[in-house]
Amino acid sequence: MVFPFMSVEDFKINLSEEHEIFRKSVREFVESKLMPIWQEVEQTNKIPEEVLKEAAELGFFGVGIPEEYGGQGGGQLLTAILTEEVSRAIPSLAVTIGVNHLFAVPVLLYGTEEQKRKYVTPIARGEARGAHANTEPSGGSDVAGIQSKARKENGHYVINGRKVFISGAADADYLVVSARTSPPREDKRWWGITVFIVEKDTPGLKIGQQFRVMGMRGEQPYEVVLEDVRVPEENIVGPINEGFKVIVSTYDHTRIGIAAQAVGIAQATFEKALNYALQRELFGQRLIEFEMIIEKLADMYMKLEAARLLTYWAASLADEGKREFIVAASLAKAFATETAEWVARQAIQIHGGYGVDVETGVERYLRDAIITTIYEGTNEIQRLTIVRQLVRQAFGLKI
Repeated sequence: MVFPFMSVEDFKINLSEEHEIFRKSVREFVESKLMPIWQEVEQTNKIPEEVLKEAAELGFFGVGIPEEYGGQGGGQLLTAILTEEVSRAIPSLAVTIGVNHLFAVPVLLYGTEEQKRKYVTPIARGEARGAHANTEPSGGSDVAGIQSKARKENGHYVINGRKVFISGAADADYLVVSARTSPPREDKRWWGITVFIVEKDTPGLKIGQQFRVMGMRGEQPYEVVLEDVRVPEENIVGPINEGFKVIVSTYDHTRIGIAAQAVGIAQATFEKALNYALQRELFGQRLIEFEMIIEKLADMYMKLEAARLLTYWAASLADEGKREFIVAASLAKAFATETAEWVARQAIQIHGGYGVDVETGVERYLRDAIITTIYEGTNEIQRLTIVRQLVRQAFGLKI
């Protein structure tokens, strides 16, 4: 039974030799450039500029972006592989790359040809950076609850509002910003939101405090304040008053990247736990000879591979343009991020006291994993999306 999908063929994962060649090239960069600096990133809360420059030169910022707009192409699956490999070493670098996609995806899906060439092309080439400013103090998962306002004035829109927890905001050259251009309708609470491209040097746009969140050191989020920010009409992305669809469909695509981050985190912590269990002796035996450790490692590995398969599957469906990818993306995001949190917790337990020692680099993955369960739609929202999409696909009903 394949309910609610159309056929068993929907469960294909379209991997090729090119994907493996690409993965190996990213792994080489990760092992030689990222693994040696994870402590520096944790201590300084900053990714070195030379690392970002090399990642740009290797084309990482353009993976998943069409070649006609300066990207490397490759779609969601190639992007997931890149994100997973980078997250094995420094998950926050995967965030740095990912926030550029959070800017580029809505423009690619809904923007004009001029917008794509003007804004997406330099981002894909690593010549500029983007960010996505949607979350507000009132909440982020409730996109329809956006309170920032934009009023039309002489061919421009004047935006006022405050955004919070915006990754990459301090270094962004362009931001996608959501604001209300009309009040919501009684029958359509989501109605009235519009999406704009705001350039960094626009008067009235201010980058506020940096939020000291528990993980993702190297790419922690910022506050963005908009005070009478004037944006030309040509910078509107998608239909006026229908920006809710622009934002939500963006997350349908980009949450696959969060699942891939989680897979990378789970992979790293599993590897550390397995290696430690092989080397550590206790009561005259190696840890891996204890039945409870064997059970932990087996369960960690099962969950890890299940998370990877879900993530690659969701990416394959998205690359094929199948509507079913939406529910698969939510399945992958919720399962993979919760797997990463659980696997990291088990890895700490296997390491004992060394697991909570920051110098060993194990506990940081748990901090990062917890964050993946929250951003780009909490896992509670993913469960809501799963059931809504299931009922819509199977019965044509809305709940």
